[in-house]
Amino acid sequence: MAEKLGKIQKPDVEDFKKGRKLIFVPIIYPGEGLPEDYAQKCSRYWEQVEKHIAELTSKLGQVNAIFHELIAASGDEGAKSLKDINNQGYKIAEPCIKKKARMEGLEDVDLLTEFMDWSRCLMIGLQNPKVISKIYESYAEVGKKRNEEMAKKIDDTLKKDEIGIIMMQENHQVQFPADIQVFYVSPPALDDIKRWLREREQKKDGKTEEKKTD
Repeated sequence: MAEKLGKIQKPDVEDFKKGRKLIFVPIIYPGEGLPEDYAQKCSRYWEQVEKHIAELTSKLGQVNAIFHELIAASGDEGAKSLKDINNQGYKIAEPCIKKKARMEGLEDVDLLTEFMDWSRCLMIGLQNPKVISKIYESYAEVGKKRNEEMAKKIDDTLKKDEIGIIMMQENHQVQFPADIQVFYVSPPALDDIKRWLREREQKKDGKTEEKKTD
């Protein structure tokens, strides 16, 4: 089970000297067309993540590997992809890479592109129940294979007693290898963002209901 780190505790260093470890960072994207106050919350979130990781690694040790969803390439190519799709995440990874941490590809390209294509199919507003059922079945099947492949990539590349940082969306369904201890980074700004998004959805739902009653 992941250990939530909304408030960094002071663990006994001896407890963490052995075994593989992952620092899990939920990905928060700024998004396009969202208000400035949301963008500010996102910036504050990543600043807090950076601070929490610095505190945590001072107890655990140096990071050896970086993983990020949607990235299949390793090394310099993977680092470039990270900078392109998540610049805030890259700022977290860059100091680790400069200290010889490896950028490890997490995704299988074929599985990722197939998963994304089935996702697009489900989003286009299909009407026939049989078609929807078949597409969802294919979507779920490749999603399962994708998750299994990501878990395998982590297992294959994170070596004995190494520390990795993994950045993924919070609602992922990847089952991490059982011997890996996972530290879940959850700074206060994450709750602020979730609250902001919930309130925004509630306002939208309220406006929708008003239109229905007009």
